[in-house]
Amino acid sequence: MKQRVILEVIATTLTEVKAAAAYGADRIELITAMQEGGLTPSIGLIEEAVKLVNIPVNVMIRPHSRSFEYDREDIRTMLSEVRHIKRAGANAIVFGALTPKGEIDIRLLERVLDRTGDMKMTFHRAIDEVQDQMVALEQILVYPQITTILTSGGQPNVLHATDRIRAMVERTAGTHCTILAGSGLSPEAEKLVPFLHETGVQQVHFGSGVRVNGKSLAPIDSERMAAVRSILHA
Repeated sequence: MKQRVILEVIATTLTEVKAAAAYGADRIELITAMQEGGLTPSIGLIEEAVKLVNIPVNVMIRPHSRSFEYDREDIRTMLSEVRHIKRAGANAIVFGALTPKGEIDIRLLERVLDRTGDMKMTFHRAIDEVQDQMVALEQILVYPQITTILTSGGQPNVLHATDRIRAMVERTAGTHCTILAGSGLSPEAEKLVPFLHETGVQQVHFGSGVRVNGKSLAPIDSERMAAVRSILHA
């Protein structure tokens, strides 16, 4: 039997966390500042979100939106946040870091992974800004704690990166890591269904696509969520 496609939904408030879970999300990515690509939410929101719902809550660790390069003070902040997020009982952290050359910052990645212990990690869309995505993918696969890679295939809209997503899905098949496709997905069956079939992706990530009128600052829309779920569960 084919595995059902997992639906991850962005939430930025406790109200959105509750709505996402009620409308059928399988997992939540908890962030703030969605229009900036997502930043670390407050510890209070993290603690309350984890207590409120019985689905996994993954938490963004990103101190600013200027770039995916981080200085000493940023690193101190992020390592401290890992400790608090782990204590709050989150399912995973969502993290990524690059060097000035556009490569994965392996040294920082390993420092963060050392702090996470047995908690999982999603490597986020920093991978969409690397010089070579497939090389970066091989580097990420070295680490068993990284169980998910959120990517748009290097394009602003993942629907324009079908070939790359398919290649990444094929490479990760049978490994500990799964490709989570996101950016530009919507409940429109004429777009989403072909994308799923052509890529074979088993996890999808929705933000504005499941909000009222597709607006990033609007509430999560029960009808859009239902439309996505009906496609993913078919």
